[in-house]
Amino acid sequence: QVQLVESGGGLVQAGNSLRLSCAASGRTFDDYAMGWFRQAPGKEREFVVGVSWSGISTAYADSVKGRFTISRDTAKDTIYLQMNNLKAEDTAIYYCAAAYGPTESLRQYRVSYWGRGTQVTVSS
Repeated sequence: QVQLVESGGGLVQAGNSLRLSCAASGRTFDDYAMGWFRQAPGKEREFVVGVSWSGISTAYADSVKGRFTISRDTAKDTIYLQMNNLKAEDTAIYYCAAAYGPTESLRQYRVSYWGRGTQVTVSS
């Protein structure tokens, strides 16, 4: 059974940082890009960031460039999202995702597996 399990969400003040983790299990994730989407209340789920299976190639939404950093530990099948200088508009449920192929697969929402999500709330 494939599982993507997120952790690290919470409530923080604007300007502070949070680190999210996503541990994948149930199959090998070689050749799968992994990343994060988010969904704010009343809005559609949107792509945030992705990383290739090797951990070398990354892609970021313009809204988070320079503030968020994704990394991947291939040995542990785990990805991390370091979120700095958080803003109120970053408040959302953050979902871990895996898509077969390059990071562009994530941008195109061709997601094979989803996590259940973790809440991030940023107070202004």
